[in-house]
Amino acid sequence: MFYYICLRRRSRSGTRGEALTSRRAVESGQRAVLPVSVEVEQYAKEVLDFSSHYGSENSMSYTMWNLAGVPNVYPSSGDFTQTAVFRTYGTWWEQCAGAPPRFRRIPKDFYSQDYIELAFEEPVYPTSVEVLETYYPGAIVQILACSHNPFSQSPPTDVRWDVLWSGEPTKALSPQSRQFAPSIKHINFPTNLLRLEVNSSLLDYYTEPMLALYKLPIIDINDLSDSEEELSDLIQLILSHLTLPDLCRLAQSSKLLQQHCCDPLQYTQLSLQPYWARLDDASLGHLQSRCTLLQRLNLSWTGHRGALTLTGISSFLRACGQNLVCLELSCCHFLNEACLEVVSQTCVQLQELNLSSCDRLSPQAFTHICKLTHLRRLILYRTKIEQTAILSILTFCMELRHLNLGSCVRIDDYDVVASMLATRCHSLCSLDLWRCRNLTDRGLAEIASGCKMLEELDLGWCPTLQSSTGCFQQLARSLPRLTKLFLTANRSVCDSDIEELASCCPSLQHLDILGTRLVSPASLKKLLQAVRDCGYWTSLSARRLTCVWFRSSLASSPMCL
Repeated sequence: MFYYICLRRRSRSGTRGEALTSRRAVESGQRAVLPVSVEVEQYAKEVLDFSSHYGSENSMSYTMWNLAGVPNVYPSSGDFTQTAVFRTYGTWWEQCAGAPPRFRRIPKDFYSQDYIELAFEEPVYPTSVEVLETYYPGAIVQILACSHNPFSQSPPTDVRWDVLWSGEPTKALSPQSRQFAPSIKHINFPTNLLRLEVNSSLLDYYTEPMLALYKLPIIDINDLSDSEEELSDLIQLILSHLTLPDLCRLAQSSKLLQQHCCDPLQYTQLSLQPYWARLDDASLGHLQSRCTLLQRLNLSWTGHRGALTLTGISSFLRACGQNLVCLELSCCHFLNEACLEVVSQTCVQLQELNLSSCDRLSPQAFTHICKLTHLRRLILYRTKIEQTAILSILTFCMELRHLNLGSCVRIDDYDVVASMLATRCHSLCSLDLWRCRNLTDRGLAEIASGCKMLEELDLGWCPTLQSSTGCFQQLARSLPRLTKLFLTANRSVCDSDIEELASCCPSLQHLDILGTRLVSPASLKKLLQAVRDCGYWTSLSARRLTCVWFRSSLASSPMCL
């Protein structure tokens, strides 16, 4: 499922005198009321930041940059290159072998998976926000406004984010375009910076209602001994189900509960991503004494506009990073070379590192990653890593199981990288080479011969791979463990490739051949039949001669082909 958005906003406006009166009211902490004399309509002027997009870094097709300016697609519906599309959709992405385990203590009302930040020309008091969704609507879960003017020459101080609207992800009855205009909360500061957060998973309980029953044991207090240890274990179990804010509030209720709420055993996993708008150096300092046993830390989306500094993050990692095995830093724009150096020096046990969309890190910063020799999962999607750095990492990080180099446009020769992967990373389980522009059949052959444990391979939008060389058939014969293969937008994929997959890859669960016109229904039926006979569920994505979307699941029937 694809998701496209454009955004526009209406706002109150008044005379200059009314505006000055309003400003004084805001500065004094009062709510300003302006007459609705004119509805001022603005479209996004600039895209400031985003977590992912389907397009490449040197193109406008399917990229978030399409959200700037007046929309030129709506009210049309369909697959248009001039729209904005996020990288993932559906729920199966989280079920693949390369997906990281979920963090505990995530608030139930935190649904966000991706975001986009948009700047507008004039700061206003918004009265409505309208999102133009041109295909498969319903993924927006939160709209926020920021007090900081991104075009101001002054450094940001006291940056504040207010939620204008929030809700659960939904599945629209129709994939057709719509205008989404939720009732928004009125704020007491002018804004020209909005943030949209989305969840494209289309959760199952919206499409197929179900009842979840959680059974808790009935505890008779008389059955408990007088043992303080037994009572302590019970309290710890109860506290393990609380979110971080609830845990902090409960700690203020009594000395006994404060002792339990501050116990480092409650903080072996810590996800601060849901609190990105409020997290700063002081917050990390407050948590520091509790996180001495921390093993998994998620700081994704945090630290924007000076909220986190090198001093704050360095102090926290030096105090709490010795036992870290997982560090999520997706879209953390406070990161610089000094930060990565601190990570490499203090988090020596690190096994998982996510730097997805940290596109402001300098190329030389990535050289520090090679010191993390225990790495098993490394995500470098949309970063500026260069060939020298990735070759150094592959030389020293031989335990890698999952590697994402999608949209890493500064790597000059992916065939050289492929050769190093084949030589050093024999345990590789998943590899993402999305939009690698210069990987050839020689490099793919190296990967197929050296990385025999591969289960997931993304070769979407790799234009230099051609079926006529036999590379895809050789790939199928060499990697029988494949469960996921993406050949998105490769126009050369043909029936012989599909038939080889049917013969050699019985575990295949996910295949994307969007864009090819050379695959017949007969070969797809053969593949579905082969996989069904082995007891696996399959999802396919293909572009047929009629240029319509095609998806099939054995859960319904392979005959829908």
